[in-house]
Amino acid sequence: MRRNLIRSLLGLLLAGTVSAALASSHREAPGITKTPKVDATDFYAFRSYEAGRDGFVTFVADYLPLQDPYGGPNFFALDPQALYDIKVDNNGDAKADLSFRFRFQNRSKDLALQVGADGAQRTVAVPLINVGPIAADDTSALNRIETYTVEVVHGERTQGERVRNASTGATTFEKPVDFIGFKSLPDYEAYVAQRMHDVTIPGCATPGRVFVGQRDDPFVVNLGETFDLVNLNPLGPVDGGTDTLCGKNVTALVLEVPIACVTTASHPVIGAWTTASLPKVSDNAMAWTQVSRLSAPLVNEVVIGLKDKDRFNASQPRNDAQFLTYVTHPVLPELLQALFGVTAPNLFPRTDLVQAFLTGVPGLNATATPAEMLRLNTSIAPKAAAQQSALGVLGGDTAGFPNGRRPGDDVVDIELRVAMGALLPLDVAPSGQLPYTDGAAVSAAAFDDAFPSLRTPNPGSPAEASEAGCR
Repeated sequence: MRRNLIRSLLGLLLAGTVSAALASSHREAPGITKTPKVDATDFYAFRSYEAGRDGFVTFVADYLPLQDPYGGPNFFALDPQALYDIKVDNNGDAKADLSFRFRFQNRSKDLALQVGADGAQRTVAVPLINVGPIAADDTSALNRIETYTVEVVHGERTQGERVRNASTGATTFEKPVDFIGFKSLPDYEAYVAQRMHDVTIPGCATPGRVFVGQRDDPFVVNLGETFDLVNLNPLGPVDGGTDTLCGKNVTALVLEVPIACVTTASHPVIGAWTTASLPKVSDNAMAWTQVSRLSAPLVNEVVIGLKDKDRFNASQPRNDAQFLTYVTHPVLPELLQALFGVTAPNLFPRTDLVQAFLTGVPGLNATATPAEMLRLNTSIAPKAAAQQSALGVLGGDTAGFPNGRRPGDDVVDIELRVAMGALLPLDVAPSGQLPYTDGAAVSAAAFDDAFPSLRTPNPGSPAEASEAGCR
């Protein structure tokens, strides 16, 4: 009877929750598929491990998923109508005490060419985003200029104080154009380097850093096989599969902030998440509607049921009690049992998952109010890239996931193992110590040690340059 029930459950889930079971937040809910510019794909929060920067926390919020590098002619501008927030709770009540709010502006230069012979000439607007090569100090050939501002908003206020360029005092920053290709951007690294800024952050004695721009998608997952009824070997080699996102890009909002600016003297643990909101006019009044929410990876895919995915994206961490059943009685282990014959943990409610998803781990990064946030204990020293374990805390590295999240943490393998009972005794989780994996390996070696950590995006041209690392 139990097996029949599982089969019935499996049939219901394959079209929804499970089809995104091991993906990061790329198109994770029905509603967000309509507005990809505000779709948060990944979120990171970690103590900076760049040499000399261990007094800082780095936040990375990635948006606009599955960018093909050749996606012109308009490429991947963010939405100037939206609010993009990185939110921080620094007292454990699951409410944002600080929000770093990004707003974008797009300006068309309306570049035009003279077309036609003498007496029949017309000035005609060009259809392309650029009309010639773009250099670090010469963007005259660029047809669309993207800029952004960053505000520090306290509590529930709607307005904040702007972050400033530490050198010039300016409050508007230029977002580099996407990596169109090597002919348009012969030295993309130099062009981007001039658009990474030291910034003065209101309330902070020490400058931080900011960068917004296209990056190589840092998430690593065997995505195609996962969608096909988890068509992979979850007990195979950790590098036996394919990173389906190899060659794709995202747009990253990267902010490095002094630890003292996001913590209180008595509370070193912070909770953090990112949200995106769009304007909505109702009764002749404009309000903001949150349409995307992301902190710890895989929650809306692995944990939240299909019917509640849009609700989760619109919700606040302090109201997460409404989703508790999805954590205490998870579906994913039952699915893996039905598909692969491994034994799902037989302990309910799953208090181990309540810790992993809602309260933090006692003695590591627990906070008072149960809520789904990425928790980071800022008193734990960072580890240099060469010393990091891709399995984070499961690998004995307390500076890694779920104590925050670094780019090199293999969150898919970690969460598979935790879901199957890695934190439980063998008598209730007899398969819990098996080395579950999606076969797409990741490590800190795949990322830069220096700000902004995520690597140069894949170029649109020549195609061989984008494909080289995926073969």
